[in-house]
Amino acid sequence: MKITAARVIVTCPGRNFVTLKIETDQGVYGIGDGTLNGRELSVVAYLEEHVISCLIGMDPRRIEDVWQYLYKGAYWRRGPVTMRAIAAVDMALWDIKAKMAGMPLYQLLGGRSRDGVMVYGHANGSDIAETVDAVGQYIDMGYKAIRAQTGVPGIKDAYGVGRGKLYYEPADASLPSVTGWDTRKALNYVPKLFEKLRETYGFDHHLLHDGHHRYTPQEAANLGKMLEPYQLFWLEDCTPAENQEAFKLVRQHTVTPLAVGEIFNTIWDAKDLIQNQLIDYIRCTVVGAGGITHLRRIADLAAMYQIRTGSHGATDLSPVTMGCALHFDTWVPNFGIQEYMRHTPETDAVFPHDYHFEAGELFCGETPGHGVDIDEKLAAKYPYKPAYLPVARLEDGTMWSW
Repeated sequence: MKITAARVIVTCPGRNFVTLKIETDQGVYGIGDGTLNGRELSVVAYLEEHVISCLIGMDPRRIEDVWQYLYKGAYWRRGPVTMRAIAAVDMALWDIKAKMAGMPLYQLLGGRSRDGVMVYGHANGSDIAETVDAVGQYIDMGYKAIRAQTGVPGIKDAYGVGRGKLYYEPADASLPSVTGWDTRKALNYVPKLFEKLRETYGFDHHLLHDGHHRYTPQEAANLGKMLEPYQLFWLEDCTPAENQEAFKLVRQHTVTPLAVGEIFNTIWDAKDLIQNQLIDYIRCTVVGAGGITHLRRIADLAAMYQIRTGSHGATDLSPVTMGCALHFDTWVPNFGIQEYMRHTPETDAVFPHDYHFEAGELFCGETPGHGVDIDEKLAAKYPYKPAYLPVARLEDGTMWSW
């Protein structure tokens, strides 16, 4: 069996997606996701100039060997562009192999560890009252876990407050828009949100919050300490993770569970955080961490330290990645939770899939492969649109982490 062709499909049914389709001489094809929010064309160029020509003639069943070829064969390895290109290939190859085996992907990975995958949605508002109302709407939809973000008085376009309730997409302009940030104002306001949420809805539902790399370690520790009475499921990305030792300071001062990893690309980004037990959830994604092949290694390392998975699942992951993630989540023994931002109806039409939501959980289907396809004719009706993620500045103009 050989790979005979591979091509990249770029489409924008509400946001940009990069899809790789790999075809074989036996008529079986697979698709993978290589989307990198705001940098999609960089992945397209890498795939078309450095990957596709190498794939032709390879045996698609040799998934591990192909992964090692693309990783070790690239002397300038790692990084978000390279690893997303590898992930696109890896997803497509697992799709092909599961189709050949006539079984859903989770069976090929080792079978079920659970029946359904608990997910969390995004509730946000311009102020506390709006966010409290939004959380109630997610509870009414059956969610067991909800991430809560609020606008903060005096902060321009505070992170996490979307322009829509279900289909929020932060990449919003052909050049980066400028948002604001003030840590002190956030520290004074965010704990009040969770006090009101627990007062309104009690403690039966899981609540999550994203710091989005905005806080210094001391500030993050302070926030975690103030949120302890409200028993958060996790505090996400509380401080930038380039300096992994920074999490030691946070860990020393709060028992609020910590989650990080959506921007990690390899096991090396997560190794120290995991081995030193500085986090409780690892948020690496199938598309960001080089595909299923490499994400399995990260999850296995995490399992040794009782750290659970909590993969990123915003709309910058196409339904292809979501389908793969759900098969992975269904199998992985140390699963924690899966983020789930709903795609637009247009996106769902371009990427027909067999997974579904019910009572706060997502369920992967039984279709052979990862259960997601692409309607190429429909995809062609949504051409690429340049879109950048925003940047953030403090009130005095200093650049800050968005």
